[in-house]
Amino acid sequence: MRQYVDTGLVALDLANTWDEYLDEPERLPDPAALRQFCAEFGESPGEEPESPGEQPELAAVREMRGRLRAVLACEPPERTRALARFAAGLPTRVAVEDVDGVPVLRLAAPDGAGTADRLAVRAVRELLDVAAAGDWTRLRLCAASPCRDAFIDRSRPGRRQFCSTRCANRAHAAASRARHHT
Repeated sequence: MRQYVDTGLVALDLANTWDEYLDEPERLPDPAALRQFCAEFGESPGEEPESPGEQPELAAVREMRGRLRAVLACEPPERTRALARFAAGLPTRVAVEDVDGVPVLRLAAPDGAGTADRLAVRAVRELLDVAAAGDWTRLRLCAASPCRDAFIDRSRPGRRQFCSTRCANRAHAAASRARHHT
């Protein structure tokens, strides 16, 4: 069973591994959870020590997730600059990949890169693809406080505010309670 793949984009699904609605918001609590996340996305995690006191790969992924969430929290004009700053700090190389018989220039992590760097480079590549597909301004954060999950608004009018029906229902119920208690 998949636990982490929701949008299919590492960029969004990794950012959404912190969920304020949960009693324990951290959805990557240990190296096993990180391995599961990586496996679901076809990424191989680095080797993590078994002792709970030392988990450098997990700590690096969480730190990178925080920087990625900061990029996603920006409005589109600033988000572009934030993504450029984020990408500039990553070890990257260019690779030519075959996409349906057509060569495509892509960012790639260098051989031997750690899990956090590989996930970050993939996230940047995916966000560039989102922008190229015309969805950059439809990339949003959920408007239901405290949720700040990222999503791409693929609704026809482009006015979606919530990441899920669950958040929309909670926000609408809270607004209704507020109206009836005043």
